[in-house]
Amino acid sequence: MGVLDRFRLDGRTAVITGGSRGLGRAMAQALAEAGADLILIGREEETLETARQELVALGRKVAVVPGDVSTPAGAEAACRQVLDLNRPVDVLINNVGGRRVDVPTEDTPIAQWQELIDLNLTSALVCSQQLCKGMLERGRGAVVNVTSIAGSIAIKGIRGRHYETAKGALGALTRSLAADWAPRGVRVNAIAPGVFLTAPNRRWFGEKPDFQTAFVSNVPMGRMGEPEELGPTAVFLASDASSYITGVTVVVDGGYTLW
Repeated sequence: MGVLDRFRLDGRTAVITGGSRGLGRAMAQALAEAGADLILIGREEETLETARQELVALGRKVAVVPGDVSTPAGAEAACRQVLDLNRPVDVLINNVGGRRVDVPTEDTPIAQWQELIDLNLTSALVCSQQLCKGMLERGRGAVVNVTSIAGSIAIKGIRGRHYETAKGALGALTRSLAADWAPRGVRVNAIAPGVFLTAPNRRWFGEKPDFQTAFVSNVPMGRMGEPEELGPTAVFLASDASSYITGVTVVVDGGYTLW
Protein backbone atom coordinates (compact mmCIF):
# COMPACT_ATOMS: atom_id res chain seq x y z
CA MET A 1 0.00 0.00 0.00
CA GLY A 2 1.38 3.38 -0.98
CA VAL A 3 1.61 6.14 1.58
CA LEU A 4 -1.21 8.21 0.08
CA ASP A 5 -3.46 5.15 0.02
CA ARG A 6 -3.28 5.05 3.80
CA PHE A 7 -5.28 8.28 3.90
CA ARG A 8 -8.16 6.75 1.94
CA LEU A 9 -11.46 6.01 3.71
CA ASP A 10 -13.22 4.06 0.96
CA GLY A 11 -15.85 1.67 2.26
CA ARG A 12 -16.03 3.31 5.68
CA THR A 13 -18.85 5.26 7.27
CA ALA A 14 -18.19 8.34 9.38
CA VAL A 15 -20.61 10.00 11.79
CA ILE A 16 -20.04 13.71 12.39
CA THR A 17 -21.97 15.61 15.02
CA GLY A 18 -22.65 19.19 14.00
CA GLY A 19 -21.69 18.05 10.52
CA SER A 20 -23.75 20.43 8.42
CA ARG A 21 -22.04 23.72 9.26
CA GLY A 22 -18.73 25.27 10.19
CA LEU A 23 -15.83 23.03 11.12
CA GLY A 24 -18.06 19.95 11.05
CA ARG A 25 -19.06 20.66 7.47
CA ALA A 26 -15.43 21.22 6.47
CA MET A 27 -14.41 17.90 8.02
CA ALA A 28 -17.34 16.16 6.33
CA GLN A 29 -16.11 17.49 2.98
CA ALA A 30 -12.59 16.24 3.61
CA LEU A 31 -13.70 12.78 4.71
CA ALA A 32 -16.01 12.45 1.72
CA GLU A 33 -13.21 13.44 -0.64
CA ALA A 34 -11.09 10.73 1.01
CA GLY A 35 -13.80 8.19 0.17
CA ALA A 36 -15.95 7.95 3.30
CA ASP A 37 -19.72 7.67 3.34
CA LEU A 38 -21.29 10.01 5.87
CA ILE A 39 -23.96 10.31 8.53
CA LEU A 40 -24.38 13.92 9.60
CA ILE A 41 -26.11 14.92 12.84
CA GLY A 42 -27.33 18.49 13.21
CA ARG A 43 -30.05 20.67 14.68
CA GLU A 44 -31.20 22.40 11.49
CA GLU A 45 -32.90 20.30 8.84
CA GLU A 46 -32.35 22.93 6.17
CA THR A 47 -28.58 23.05 6.56
CA LEU A 48 -28.46 19.26 6.86
CA GLU A 49 -30.28 18.86 3.56
CA THR A 50 -28.04 21.41 1.86
CA ALA A 51 -24.95 19.59 3.09
CA ARG A 52 -26.38 16.23 2.02
CA GLN A 53 -27.02 17.43 -1.52
CA GLU A 54 -23.54 18.95 -1.83
CA LEU A 55 -21.79 15.87 -0.49
CA VAL A 56 -23.83 13.35 -2.46
CA ALA A 57 -22.49 15.10 -5.56
CA LEU A 58 -19.07 13.68 -4.63
CA GLY A 59 -20.45 10.19 -5.16
CA ARG A 60 -20.82 9.27 -1.50
CA LYS A 61 -23.73 7.88 0.49
CA VAL A 62 -24.89 10.60 2.84
CA ALA A 63 -27.57 10.25 5.51
CA VAL A 64 -28.71 13.05 7.79
CA VAL A 65 -30.08 12.82 11.31
CA PRO A 66 -31.87 15.87 12.76
CA GLY A 67 -31.08 16.03 16.44
CA ASP A 68 -29.61 18.07 19.25
CA VAL A 69 -26.77 16.24 21.01
CA SER A 70 -26.16 19.07 23.48
CA THR A 71 -28.22 17.25 26.11
CA PRO A 72 -27.69 13.64 27.20
CA ALA A 73 -31.25 12.71 26.22
CA GLY A 74 -30.90 14.44 22.86
CA ALA A 75 -27.59 12.73 22.18
CA GLU A 76 -29.05 9.32 22.98
CA ALA A 77 -32.03 9.98 20.72
CA ALA A 78 -29.81 11.06 17.82
CA CYS A 79 -27.58 8.03 18.25
CA ARG A 80 -30.59 5.73 18.18
CA GLN A 81 -31.53 7.23 14.83
CA VAL A 82 -28.01 6.55 13.58
CA LEU A 83 -28.12 2.95 14.77
CA ASP A 84 -31.52 2.47 13.16
CA LEU A 85 -29.87 3.12 9.79
CA ASN A 86 -28.11 -0.26 10.20
CA ARG A 87 -24.83 1.05 8.82
CA PRO A 88 -21.71 0.04 10.75
CA VAL A 89 -19.95 3.13 12.07
CA ASP A 90 -16.20 3.14 11.40
CA VAL A 91 -15.38 6.73 12.34
CA LEU A 92 -16.98 9.04 14.91
CA ILE A 93 -16.15 12.74 15.00
CA ASN A 94 -17.49 14.42 18.13
CA ASN A 95 -17.54 17.97 16.86
CA VAL A 96 -20.46 19.66 18.65
CA GLY A 97 -19.51 22.36 21.13
CA GLY A 98 -19.18 26.07 21.68
CA ARG A 99 -18.70 28.80 24.26
CA ARG A 100 -22.14 30.35 23.65
CA VAL A 101 -22.11 32.65 26.69
CA ASP A 102 -19.57 35.26 27.75
CA VAL A 103 -20.32 35.44 31.47
CA PRO A 104 -17.85 35.74 34.36
CA THR A 105 -17.41 32.38 36.03
CA GLU A 106 -18.44 33.76 39.41
CA ASP A 107 -21.78 34.86 37.94
CA THR A 108 -22.56 31.71 35.94
CA PRO A 109 -25.72 29.97 37.22
CA ILE A 110 -25.03 26.33 38.02
CA ALA A 111 -27.83 25.16 35.75
CA GLN A 112 -26.31 27.05 32.84
CA TRP A 113 -22.85 25.72 33.72
CA GLN A 114 -24.18 22.17 33.58
CA GLU A 115 -25.87 22.78 30.23
CA LEU A 116 -22.62 24.00 28.74
CA ILE A 117 -20.60 21.15 30.22
CA ASP A 118 -23.11 18.78 28.63
CA LEU A 119 -22.72 20.58 25.30
CA ASN A 120 -18.94 20.42 25.23
CA LEU A 121 -18.17 17.22 27.16
CA THR A 122 -21.11 14.96 27.94
CA SER A 123 -22.26 14.96 24.31
CA ALA A 124 -18.97 13.35 23.27
CA LEU A 125 -19.22 10.77 26.04
CA VAL A 126 -22.79 9.77 25.18
CA CYS A 127 -22.10 9.54 21.45
CA SER A 128 -18.98 7.48 22.10
CA GLN A 129 -20.89 5.15 24.41
CA GLN A 130 -23.70 4.67 21.94
CA LEU A 131 -21.85 4.50 18.64
CA CYS A 132 -18.53 2.84 19.48
CA LYS A 133 -19.86 -0.46 20.80
CA GLY A 134 -19.99 -1.79 17.26
CA MET A 135 -16.41 -0.67 16.67
CA LEU A 136 -15.30 -2.49 19.82
CA GLU A 137 -17.13 -5.64 18.78
CA ARG A 138 -15.51 -5.56 15.32
CA GLY A 139 -12.10 -4.65 16.74
CA ARG A 140 -11.65 -1.61 14.49
CA GLY A 141 -12.57 2.06 14.52
CA ALA A 142 -11.46 5.63 15.05
CA VAL A 143 -12.85 8.42 17.22
CA VAL A 144 -11.85 12.06 16.78
CA ASN A 145 -12.90 14.50 19.51
CA VAL A 146 -12.82 18.20 18.69
CA THR A 147 -11.43 19.94 21.75
CA SER A 148 -9.85 23.41 21.62
CA ILE A 149 -6.66 25.22 22.46
CA ALA A 150 -8.80 26.48 25.36
CA GLY A 151 -8.49 23.00 26.82
CA SER A 152 -4.89 23.73 27.78
CA ILE A 153 -4.83 27.52 28.17
CA ALA A 154 -7.23 30.28 29.22
CA ILE A 155 -8.00 32.50 26.24
CA LYS A 156 -7.19 36.16 26.89
CA GLY A 157 -9.91 38.78 26.79
CA ILE A 158 -12.90 36.46 27.03
CA ARG A 159 -15.01 34.95 29.78
CA GLY A 160 -17.19 31.87 30.10
CA ARG A 161 -14.63 29.48 31.58
CA HIS A 162 -17.03 26.56 31.39
CA TYR A 163 -15.51 26.18 27.91
CA GLU A 164 -11.91 25.82 29.09
CA THR A 165 -13.09 23.43 31.79
CA ALA A 166 -15.10 21.18 29.49
CA LYS A 167 -12.52 21.14 26.71
CA GLY A 168 -9.78 20.28 29.17
CA ALA A 169 -11.89 17.41 30.44
CA LEU A 170 -12.58 16.29 26.87
CA GLY A 171 -8.84 15.97 26.36
CA ALA A 172 -8.66 13.80 29.47
CA LEU A 173 -11.60 11.71 28.25
CA THR A 174 -9.77 11.26 24.93
CA ARG A 175 -6.69 9.90 26.67
CA SER A 176 -8.72 7.68 28.98
CA LEU A 177 -10.79 6.10 26.23
CA ALA A 178 -7.67 5.67 24.12
CA ALA A 179 -6.01 3.70 26.91
CA ASP A 180 -9.09 1.55 27.52
CA TRP A 181 -9.92 0.86 23.89
CA ALA A 182 -6.48 0.46 22.29
CA PRO A 183 -6.30 -3.27 23.12
CA ARG A 184 -9.70 -3.65 21.43
CA GLY A 185 -8.66 -2.03 18.15
CA VAL A 186 -10.31 1.39 18.52
CA ARG A 187 -8.17 4.52 18.40
CA VAL A 188 -9.26 7.75 20.11
CA ASN A 189 -7.57 11.04 19.30
CA ALA A 190 -8.46 14.73 19.36
CA ILE A 191 -8.01 17.92 17.38
CA ALA A 192 -7.53 21.20 19.26
CA PRO A 193 -8.39 24.04 16.88
CA GLY A 194 -7.46 27.63 17.44
CA VAL A 195 -9.81 30.28 16.10
CA PHE A 196 -11.22 29.58 12.65
CA LEU A 197 -13.32 31.85 10.48
CA THR A 198 -16.61 30.02 10.82
CA ALA A 199 -19.86 31.95 10.40
CA PRO A 200 -20.42 32.34 14.20
CA ASN A 201 -16.87 33.58 14.67
CA ARG A 202 -17.23 36.05 11.81
CA ARG A 203 -20.30 37.45 13.58
CA TRP A 204 -18.50 37.47 16.92
CA PHE A 205 -15.49 39.33 15.56
CA GLY A 206 -17.77 41.70 13.67
CA GLU A 207 -19.19 42.73 17.02
CA LYS A 208 -15.77 42.82 18.74
CA PRO A 209 -13.21 44.03 16.20
CA ASP A 210 -10.77 45.01 18.94
CA PHE A 211 -10.79 41.45 20.24
CA GLN A 212 -10.09 40.16 16.73
CA THR A 213 -7.11 42.48 16.34
CA ALA A 214 -5.74 41.48 19.74
CA PHE A 215 -6.22 37.78 19.07
CA VAL A 216 -4.61 37.79 15.63
CA SER A 217 -1.66 39.76 16.99
CA ASN A 218 -0.87 36.71 19.14
CA VAL A 219 -0.95 34.23 16.25
CA PRO A 220 2.58 33.76 14.87
CA MET A 221 1.18 33.04 11.40
CA GLY A 222 -0.64 36.39 11.57
CA ARG A 223 -4.13 35.18 10.65
CA MET A 224 -7.03 33.01 11.70
CA GLY A 225 -7.68 29.61 10.14
CA GLU A 226 -10.05 28.80 7.32
CA PRO A 227 -12.42 25.87 8.08
CA GLU A 228 -11.09 23.76 5.21
CA GLU A 229 -7.65 23.83 6.82
CA LEU A 230 -8.93 21.52 9.56
CA GLY A 231 -10.16 18.81 7.19
CA PRO A 232 -6.80 17.16 6.40
CA THR A 233 -6.07 16.63 10.10
CA ALA A 234 -9.45 14.92 10.52
CA VAL A 235 -8.71 12.63 7.57
CA PHE A 236 -5.30 11.78 9.02
CA LEU A 237 -6.68 10.82 12.43
CA ALA A 238 -9.65 8.92 10.95
CA SER A 239 -7.59 6.92 8.49
CA ASP A 240 -4.91 4.24 8.57
CA ALA A 241 -2.33 6.99 8.05
CA SER A 242 -2.43 7.33 11.85
CA SER A 243 -2.74 3.60 12.58
CA TYR A 244 -0.12 3.70 15.38
CA ILE A 245 -1.40 6.89 16.99
CA THR A 246 -3.90 7.01 19.84
CA GLY A 247 -4.55 9.27 22.80
CA VAL A 248 -2.99 12.37 21.25
CA THR A 249 -4.32 15.87 20.67
CA VAL A 250 -3.21 17.56 17.47
CA VAL A 251 -3.11 21.35 17.85
CA VAL A 252 -4.14 23.33 14.74
CA ASP A 253 -3.83 26.98 15.74
CA GLY A 254 -1.37 28.84 13.53
CA GLY A 255 1.09 28.80 16.43
CA TYR A 256 -1.09 30.67 18.96
CA THR A 257 -0.09 28.39 21.84
CA LEU A 258 3.65 28.74 21.11
CA TRP A 259 3.97 31.99 23.03
